[in-house]
Amino acid sequence: MEGELPLDREQVITEALRLVDESGLDSLSIRTLGNRLGVQPPSLYWHVGNKAELLDALADAIMDEVLAAMRATGTDVAPTSWLLTALTELRRAMLGHRDGARIVAGARSSLRRADFSELAMRTLVGQGNDLHRARLLVLAGERFTVGYVLEEQAPTDTARNAPDADDLRRRFPLAGRAVSEYFSTGRTADDLYQDIARLVLGLPPRAGST
Repeated sequence: MEGELPLDREQVITEALRLVDESGLDSLSIRTLGNRLGVQPPSLYWHVGNKAELLDALADAIMDEVLAAMRATGTDVAPTSWLLTALTELRRAMLGHRDGARIVAGARSSLRRADFSELAMRTLVGQGNDLHRARLLVLAGERFTVGYVLEEQAPTDTARNAPDADDLRRRFPLAGRAVSEYFSTGRTADDLYQDIARLVLGLPPRAGST
């Protein structure tokens, strides 16, 4: 439209991702994005046909970060250890963006997650795994990681009163003890993900993790 600066698709996606990082996925709309870019909504439809296509493009952008990291990772390690590294990159990329796991999980037409799976399976098969095992390992690891980050990024309802800590310890003594013992040695949330992911993939525990 008259007076509007020309845009390209990359600018649109970059600004949409910036908007989500600042305000959350629920704040994203074609109108809001247009306002930030200084254009009318119809101008954006040259680059993204609708909001669903925009969300797929955001998922592509996040998964592109993962794929680039995977391709830079050497394959001179045990195949399941390589997969753990790839899944760690998947978690890192989703955590790097507000609601990143919701974006990736909700993508309907994006093929980047399929690219992730294909590259992971190709690597595992190339390292001696049969295709059936490779597929199950990738599927288990990918779905675990996306679900794990969905919980990590779930909003906290600050309006509700938190349960009393003493009541929780009395009701769940074993869970409370397990959590306290785990983190008392300086372990972090990243360590917890790594330790659980190793269980999912059938890898031995890290030294000192048990």
